[in-house]
Amino acid sequence: MNIPFHIPFYDRTDEEALAGALRSGKIVGDGEQTRLATAKLRSLLGVEHLLLTPSCTAALELAMLVLDLRDGDEVIVPSFTFVSTTNAVLRAGGRVVFADILPTTLTVDVDEVRKKITPRTRAVIPVVYAGVAPEMDELRSLAHDRGIVVVEDAAQAIGAEYRGRPLGTIGDIGCFSFHETKNLSTGEGGAFVTTNATIARRAEIIREKGTNRKQFMLGLVDKYTWVDVGSSYLPPDTMAALVVSQLAKLGTIIQRRREIHERYMQELDPLAKTGRLVLPIIPGHTRSNHHIFHVLLQDEQTRNAAIAHFRSRGIGTAFHYLPLHLSPMGQELLAGRPGDFPVTESVSGRLLRLPIYPTLTPEAQDQVIRTMKEFLA
Repeated sequence: MNIPFHIPFYDRTDEEALAGALRSGKIVGDGEQTRLATAKLRSLLGVEHLLLTPSCTAALELAMLVLDLRDGDEVIVPSFTFVSTTNAVLRAGGRVVFADILPTTLTVDVDEVRKKITPRTRAVIPVVYAGVAPEMDELRSLAHDRGIVVVEDAAQAIGAEYRGRPLGTIGDIGCFSFHETKNLSTGEGGAFVTTNATIARRAEIIREKGTNRKQFMLGLVDKYTWVDVGSSYLPPDTMAALVVSQLAKLGTIIQRRREIHERYMQELDPLAKTGRLVLPIIPGHTRSNHHIFHVLLQDEQTRNAAIAHFRSRGIGTAFHYLPLHLSPMGQELLAGRPGDFPVTESVSGRLLRLPIYPTLTPEAQDQVIRTMKEFLA
């Protein structure tokens, strides 16, 4: 039995949603499906301002452009993240300042952020990992006391909560991903959210190529024109149609992932108790969406051997983020060196992700579990 690492969850309702959007004869940005998807996401997240974007990368870039970063302005980012987080800062003219993560939740260490703050710090980007957030209340208080903007990289956060609040809505700005690998999947896609009306107005203009087209469409001005530096961050209406169909089954998707996650936890717990692996930690005040199931093995050599062992049994597994401070760009532009962020470096080398998706059958999960036990026997 071959078991892929990931299979996106699409069904007939998604096919019908795409066909319906095409039959409408109008699939450019901000169409009927975009308006419907926006309303449904706003209701789910409890936010007033939400803009669909072509990706989370685009949402992050939009967030940094809204901040109007100047040369020398600093943005604190965990080194344990995807490159889009840092690219967005650099493309907007800011300077990336890396921070380390906690060994428990694999999210940014607030004490590390505190140490990295300078008079030039404009923003901090906490990254949600596997549906688990850093200590957002503490981080938000730390940032706001100093006039620093909090931009949540909520790429992995849809459907997850922190102390009863949807992740991605706790900071000043939140950026979501609807990539094919995410719980809510549109192939590519994302969303920008904010609770700040001033930020929302500027984001609307930048997203519309720097024009006030949104005001024109609402009848607030008699014509629209170029009013700011902007870009095009509008997704087609076909993506929005998939958002609508996927939202209808998001609860089912998360519940199935939760069941798979809990079974992994139960079956692998004996190995954790003997110290052969470390299981994921989900704090009691967090409601995860179980986007990822990962374990930490003894060292990088063991992790790499595990990937090869699973592959030989026809099972897809994966590592995750490489430390950005040790990447060629991180070392060249930001002077990153080995040892700068020891937790990030340790976790990156030891982390192994196992298959977790709604169509993973109990029999297939049995095989994944048996293979893990066999490898560590």
